[in-house]
Amino acid sequence: MARAHMLAWCAAASLLGAASWPITHPARAADGPDAERPYTIENGHIDRATFRGYLYYGDACLRCHGPDGSGSSYAPSLVDSLKHLSKQTFEETVINGRMNVGTANDKVMPSFGTNADVVEHLEEIYSYLKARSDGAIGRGRPKKIGETDD
Repeated sequence: MARAHMLAWCAAASLLGAASWPITHPARAADGPDAERPYTIENGHIDRATFRGYLYYGDACLRCHGPDGSGSSYAPSLVDSLKHLSKQTFEETVINGRMNVGTANDKVMPSFGTNADVVEHLEEIYSYLKARSDGAIGRGRPKKIGETDD
């Protein structure tokens, strides 16, 4: 129920243009090097939630951030970004969007706070990208735990 409440709040905040409001997660472990890994790897295979993150990433994020989160000419590598971004900053950016305007280039990350597929699967998308960023999984379609290597 708390997750559903958070998702409703995020969607409402985005609709109200509340890009400066912080999204807080009091029940979560702290971000940083001591934070828990959000994924499970067994024999090079990932858990089902992280695999769903791979699928939702491909649907909503790949066209700008490139295959496997490796970046493109439109948007930066999320594999590199998650080496220094906190989970909270990642979530706030996805929900609220971001604009970096400079003299050399303008980059705009649109808000996905009203996209139910992204908001409802944000934890899974983060889990997939974090596994990529940590080097726990490589490029390409990952295998799920229990899936054969054939």
